[in-house]
Amino acid sequence: MRKAIRVLLLTQWFDPEPTFKGLVFARELVRQGFEVEVLTGFPNYPGGKLYPGYKLKCLQREHIDGVHITRVPLYPNHDQSALKRVLNYSSFAASALFYGLFVAKRADVIYAYHPPLTVGVVASIMRVFLRIPVVYDIQDMWPDTLRATGMLNNARALRVVDVVCNWVYRRVDRIVVLSPGFKRLLQQRGVPEAKLSVVYNWADEGSLSSPVGEVAATFPSAGQFRILFAGNMGKAQALDTVLQAAELLQQQGSRVCWVMLGGGVELERLKSEAARRHLSNVVFLPAVPMTEVGAYLQAADALLVHLRKDPLFEITIPSKTQAYMAAGKLLIMAVGGDAAEMVQQSGGGVVTESENPQALAQAAEQLANASPDELATMGRQAKAFYQQHLGLEVGVQRFGELFKQLAQSR
Repeated sequence: MRKAIRVLLLTQWFDPEPTFKGLVFARELVRQGFEVEVLTGFPNYPGGKLYPGYKLKCLQREHIDGVHITRVPLYPNHDQSALKRVLNYSSFAASALFYGLFVAKRADVIYAYHPPLTVGVVASIMRVFLRIPVVYDIQDMWPDTLRATGMLNNARALRVVDVVCNWVYRRVDRIVVLSPGFKRLLQQRGVPEAKLSVVYNWADEGSLSSPVGEVAATFPSAGQFRILFAGNMGKAQALDTVLQAAELLQQQGSRVCWVMLGGGVELERLKSEAARRHLSNVVFLPAVPMTEVGAYLQAADALLVHLRKDPLFEITIPSKTQAYMAAGKLLIMAVGGDAAEMVQQSGGGVVTESENPQALAQAAEQLANASPDELATMGRQAKAFYQQHLGLEVGVQRFGELFKQLAQSR
């Protein structure tokens, strides 16, 4: 009987913290025949405080559904202080490097999750000393994301981040990105195409397929055409466009209603602006746990993705795209580039220009006037596309193929 390939998952964030590649990923790898150890920190993200039930110590081991989890100490913090954020990243990096070099059972392949960049540095150093191949999974394109979100504005610091990124790219064996646009950008920056693979993110399928709870009593009635935006309401989402589109439609007497579900730094300002405009066709609802989001997705008639115009956003695919498709609902994609191409390819929705209230209003009214059969067909096509190209099992199989190739080439 062939020995199972042993994978070390190196990630600063892991369940119960919110993360794209957490326990669901590790559990599916085990189901597909891999032996998995997760090397992570004590959970404190995004609040910067240790989760209940956890206490900092030199080492903590857990065993969940066949997944071995090792937690190493770090400085718990996630506020706006650059120094404290650096301490958070660097403390985990130091602990993880020591454990990986001197304590961890030898792996056949290291999987490293980015961000933060310090995880890539640790994986690269481990590769040099232990000769273990590394698969580097890039979820945020640094320094581009740091600059676009305003997390880091110092030009010299951004150059340092760029240099370190390139150092990591040269040393890892394979780089996995979440979109074709990320792949093109890295090729432009000198990363060989043979080193790059695109593996799309998947959704939280368990929560979406079996949602709990019911929608709030203030959720609009079925007589209206309900377009739902679910998630963070920050500057990157540029949601003033939605309010402007809502005002145009209200003036036309349209039955379109916009439901804004979630929180964020822009929430209160958006509420004030909606009140100033006297918008009766915009409803704000507080954020709900992921286990309850599915009920809202199912209750809506269409689901909105919107980001401001930015070259970075044209090469990314917002995570809500996969969640919307998995729910089997049609999308209004107000983001250009890769995400728009995905929706067009799937036939699961309509594409409109970002930050263009007239175009958004027109797309919304077009859908409101479509027949129930047309809407249902688009929803089915979105779900079929997700299952065929974006699902958990499909994505983990692609990672598994990479792990096997690298393990066998040693």
